[in-house]
Amino acid sequence: MLQSSDYSYNPKSNAPASNPNAYNPVKTVTAPVDQATIGRTLVIKGEISGSEALYIDGRVEGKILMPESRVTIGRNGKVDASIQAKEVVVMGKVNGNIDCSDRVDIRSEGAVTGDISTVRISVEDGASLKGGIQVRNEQKHKEVQAQTQASAPSDLPKAMAATASA
Repeated sequence: MLQSSDYSYNPKSNAPASNPNAYNPVKTVTAPVDQATIGRTLVIKGEISGSEALYIDGRVEGKILMPESRVTIGRNGKVDASIQAKEVVVMGKVNGNIDCSDRVDIRSEGAVTGDISTVRISVEDGASLKGGIQVRNEQKHKEVQAQTQASAPSDLPKAMAATASA
């Protein structure tokens, strides 16, 4: 007699364990978000650069260069630095200029003292902002970047010609 596959024994089935208190970790398919964190008790003086998201809950003095990433200043964060990033979220205090290629978001508990240059900006009720704001047109910003890249001297054709003749 043939047995139905519904009643066959499978030791790797997804059925719950017989012990209700057993720990069964859930496997995630997505990769964790790449984010660096500067903790509450850390103080950094100098230049920070990178390509992953940055969360600042401590204190930073100097310069932050993250042109491809998001920089978040947490509620306990205090930044005395110029910031260049794709996205900036302010929940703490920033004293310095912000140059953003996408958007700046100043939350209700956030405070910024300095000039902001961005494509989009959001300032919640209760936020503090002291300084100038320049909202750029995204298309014009891309055109300016393309012009500066085109006007820069390029050694690529010479290098390609040299390898082609070799």
